[in-house]
Amino acid sequence: MIRKFNVAYFTASCDTPETNAKFAKELNLDYPILSDPTKEVAKAYGVLSPRGFSSRWTFYIGKDGKILFIDKNVKAGSHGADVAAKLKELGIK
Repeated sequence: MIRKFNVAYFTASCDTPETNAKFAKELNLDYPILSDPTKEVAKAYGVLSPRGFSSRWTFYIGKDGKILFIDKNVKAGSHGADVAAKLKELGIK
């Protein structure tokens, strides 16, 4: 669904690169998982909870680097379809 849009997409995790690589391989993912084990990026984006876990938010960032939308209600079961619908709504080709 997402592949039909002219976008780059990836996930980010506070896990180590090794843990993320293993997870990506197990799920046969076709996109990268960025690692943030120091949690600096999670803090900067405001997704780090007081307990030290990152929230599952999706940031839609335009080619100019500006955030177009933040989805704070990610549902794992429908996320691919939800992302595709939001990209269409945002007018992404």
